[in-house]
Amino acid sequence: MSPEPLFKSFEHPKLALPNRIVMAPMTRQLSPNGIPDEMVRDYYCRRAEGGVGLIITEGTTIPHQAASSHIQIPRFHDRALEGWAQVVEAVHKAGGKIAPQLWHVGVIRKPGEGPCPDYQTISPSGYLNPNKKVLKPLSLPEINELIVAYTQAAVSARDLGFDALELHGAHGYLIDNFFWEGTNKREDEYGGSLIKRTRFAVAIIESIRAEIGEDFPIILRFSQWKQQDFLAKLAQTPEELAQFLEPLSKAGIDIFHCSTRRFWEAEFAGSELNLAGWTQQLTGKSAISVGSVGLTEEFVATYRDGIAEVANIDLLIERMAANEFDLIAVGRALLANPEWPQLIRNGKMDKVKTFSKDLLVELV
Repeated sequence: MSPEPLFKSFEHPKLALPNRIVMAPMTRQLSPNGIPDEMVRDYYCRRAEGGVGLIITEGTTIPHQAASSHIQIPRFHDRALEGWAQVVEAVHKAGGKIAPQLWHVGVIRKPGEGPCPDYQTISPSGYLNPNKKVLKPLSLPEINELIVAYTQAAVSARDLGFDALELHGAHGYLIDNFFWEGTNKREDEYGGSLIKRTRFAVAIIESIRAEIGEDFPIILRFSQWKQQDFLAKLAQTPEELAQFLEPLSKAGIDIFHCSTRRFWEAEFAGSELNLAGWTQQLTGKSAISVGSVGLTEEFVATYRDGIAEVANIDLLIERMAANEFDLIAVGRALLANPEWPQLIRNGKMDKVKTFSKDLLVELV
């Protein structure tokens, strides 16, 4: 099939892109002492040169002592901002656009990990998973400190010249710890019903909007699945998904990044729509789909020494031509092939490389 639906321009009131291909955020742990260096700069520059419409960076941590689980995960505060400024400049010079993914790992961080090993791991109500409570619940002052930290990072993104920002609210990390009933058993305004469990994210979004204004685009990444439970669901039905999305949309999210492990899987019985398709239909806002694009294996298998072969993308093209979702995020295929958009557009599928775990040690 013709790949042209992937290469239609994307015209959003706050963000114009030359095509519909997004580089998915992928954690690499290759920033020395949390500071992006020249290799990080060149890594993103190569993908911009390869024709990606929008780059979303790997998770980069907000200014909070428990935000990071590894000393080489890039930070988004203090001296690290100088490194990110170089990344932005290089990507823009290559003709690309870029958004940082602002991240706090929350309950995923094991005690003693990261650049602040003496600082306590945090979670909304102390739960690591639905059956295990081992941590101290966050106090209201601590929650307010976190909201300020997210806001500070967002202001830095705008000031550094990024084109948008993404909040990481998926996969069992901090914002998702509040979303998911398995880790949020609070009885105050930040816990309870599905709608109430969005209030931490809503407070962050509203605080960011108040500081950066209405014109800077905010993306929210969310997922049904968790690292603690691949079968978990925030919303069991389209009606519940609508309830979950409405307060986030009203607070100021412009684009929803809907993380799934396989983009072709239907989210709810009775419809072929995936999570991004449902989200775009329910909110009327643009959605990014993601999940094993151009590959035969989902990410967990390949990070456990499996090999992901190159896969046909006709189904993706069909769905994008049908306007099920506006944007598609590509991950491991772009790791193995920085020029993936150009190869696809020029019909050179035979030049696309497979992905394996071994590639990770070679990537720049």
